[in-house]
Amino acid sequence: MTRARLSVDLDALAANHDCLARLTGRPVQPVVKADAYGLGAGACVTRLMRAGARTFFVARLSEGVALREAVGEAPVIYVLDGCTSGAAAALRDAGLRPVINHADQLSRWQEAGGGACGLHIDTGMNRLGFRPEDAPAPFAGLALVMSHLACADEPDSPMNRQQRDSFAAIRRRYADIPASFANSGGCFLGPDYAFDAVRPGISLWGGGPEGRPDPRIRPVATFSAPILQVRQVPTGESVGYARGKVAVQPLTVATVGAGYADGVMRATSPRGQVFVAGHLRPILGRISMDALAVDVTGLDVVEGDRVELFGPNRPIDDAARDTGTIAYELLTSVGSRVDRTYSG
Repeated sequence: MTRARLSVDLDALAANHDCLARLTGRPVQPVVKADAYGLGAGACVTRLMRAGARTFFVARLSEGVALREAVGEAPVIYVLDGCTSGAAAALRDAGLRPVINHADQLSRWQEAGGGACGLHIDTGMNRLGFRPEDAPAPFAGLALVMSHLACADEPDSPMNRQQRDSFAAIRRRYADIPASFANSGGCFLGPDYAFDAVRPGISLWGGGPEGRPDPRIRPVATFSAPILQVRQVPTGESVGYARGKVAVQPLTVATVGAGYADGVMRATSPRGQVFVAGHLRPILGRISMDALAVDVTGLDVVEGDRVELFGPNRPIDDAARDTGTIAYELLTSVGSRVDRTYSG
């Protein structure tokens, strides 16, 4: 294959599911929004169901409808946006459960006939959900009470305990309803964050819970691209747009067939690195739409060899750090023209 490729290791995904289940002692209910963080929700959910997952979360109604069509009637699918205006009929037709975020959504859902749904209590993030003092009494169809941690990737943040205590207090109002609180980082904060089920995202997909590689989490996605050309650049000549790199000594440069149209962010240079021929080597100059340049001086590489942008040899958290972003953004930015392949 001559195009950029995102290779997804489904066995590693299942291993991460099992790791989080063992760590927390609770059912793992994966967050698979944004097409499973760009990895392909249909294939990933099918494998996670084999691993034992039965409940999944997406963000948008359209994501839920597409996932239901892909995997059938078996799993429970919650839509985090909730019952937005005009969505009730489509939610019911697709057998989806809205996560109710405010009083208007609750009214819409009940006026449409109600049914199983979740309830989001905002414990301090101020994004979605009822404030604790405004949370409704238990009602027919309520199947889940949840909240979301704002600082779980910072284990020492006092915000974590504040949110946990707030959620524990409000949860007493819904004592017979299953409760979900811990995201990926929350799974690593201790048993009092686990409640009845955990709701991880990035750590299923290979990112560490604190924004850096964690030996307990296996890499799932490998983003690679082929070398299109290898050339010699003499001292004093430059590489890329705006003379982004001027050679102070002779260089061997590989032009790689991936650019910002494929999801390689322009901010990846000048600190970015890739793994090629057994070595981490720097990206040179500016990322262009379809290509990037890599210093391969001293390496034995030829046209067609593949370069790893992130994966087992270039952890996604490290690649994100050098880009000035987070693993979530790298995964979800991989473009549609990049081939997805699956193993496991």
